[in-house]
Amino acid sequence: MGKRIEVEPGVKLNVEDVGQGDPVVFLHGWPASSRMFEYQAMLLPRHGLRFVGIDFRGFGKSDAPWEGYGYDRMADDVRAVVDALGLERFTLVGFSMGGAIAARYMHRHHEHGAARLMLAGAAVPRFTQTSGFADGTPAQQVDKMLDDAHKDRPAMVEAFGKLFAAKTPSPPFAQWMGSICLESSAHGTVRAMESLRDEDLRQDLPAITVPTALLQGMKDKICPPELAERAHELVRHAELHRFEESGHAMLFDEPAKFNETLLAFAKPDAAVPRL
Repeated sequence: MGKRIEVEPGVKLNVEDVGQGDPVVFLHGWPASSRMFEYQAMLLPRHGLRFVGIDFRGFGKSDAPWEGYGYDRMADDVRAVVDALGLERFTLVGFSMGGAIAARYMHRHHEHGAARLMLAGAAVPRFTQTSGFADGTPAQQVDKMLDDAHKDRPAMVEAFGKLFAAKTPSPPFAQWMGSICLESSAHGTVRAMESLRDEDLRQDLPAITVPTALLQGMKDKICPPELAERAHELVRHAELHRFEESGHAMLFDEPAKFNETLLAFAKPDAAVPRL
């Protein structure tokens, strides 16, 4: 069930809220929306969990103001949604850019309400290489994507999509994912990518104290496995789950393993079915 939640005057986010039980809040990757988690939205309610998927500002069906695409503001948006829904204890799941914003939320908002944290293919400790950090994507490569986004955004999204999974997707799947990405606003896509290029989570990760699961595709060409290794060094109480046959999108490359890991983490006291 889609809800419109105001996060600052004149800016409302689309939030998909399905099922009942312990909430699991999903933060999507760039440049998609909560629609990328549609299989989890069907799965979790069957297992007594509540799916809450947030479209970031500028993405999906949310409003797209010109400003506010830094991690601080986007983490504040998550807090506004959490408060509006009255969520007091939930599992926070962040994929790719959503993982970076989840980490910022945990630090900036003192883990407010988040009892557990799952970072999947997350853009942490930072997405791009910089002085003293050689494990990310070259910033020049991101600049090329930004330039392409100003000239031919559909082609840029298609090229990015070819890096998304280790397995070759069916043409309908590729079209579906492309449509999700192109539903997002052009300026939101560009400005959030600028934040991906520039933001740094190395001071945020050590502040995380709740049980944390790091999920990493070992064939990831977007957020390479070295990032998860660095995050594992910085986050206390973290367990690293390696997906040997997955690229960036382990939820599509190895969906059964991803979903079993998710259910076991979000509902640790329940028997986890084989999917």
